[in-house]
Amino acid sequence: MGSGFSKMKKQRRQLEDQFAKMQEEMQNTEYKGVSGNGLVEVVLGGDKNLKSITIKPECVDPKDVEGLQDLISAAFSDAAKILDEQSPMSGMNPMDLL
Repeated sequence: MGSGFSKMKKQRRQLEDQFAKMQEEMQNTEYKGVSGNGLVEVVLGGDKNLKSITIKPECVDPKDVEGLQDLISAAFSDAAKILDEQSPMSGMNPMDLL
């Protein structure tokens, strides 16, 4: 019984290490979302933190700030959706592996 428990502990530690490595890789990956046919581009890190926003000058209309806000929001949502779809950890919980 002792050796079986030790083996399980070792497997758990290996899975936890793999999970930590996947998390680190994911955080170093960038996901780009676009809206308005490329007028607005948002780049998110794997942790869903905003890395950058690029807005093309022709998109800026002082009379339509709300439209620009909508484009930024849509680009962010696009990037987040891509992140969720491409994430190797999508829906994964390390405890589920045990």
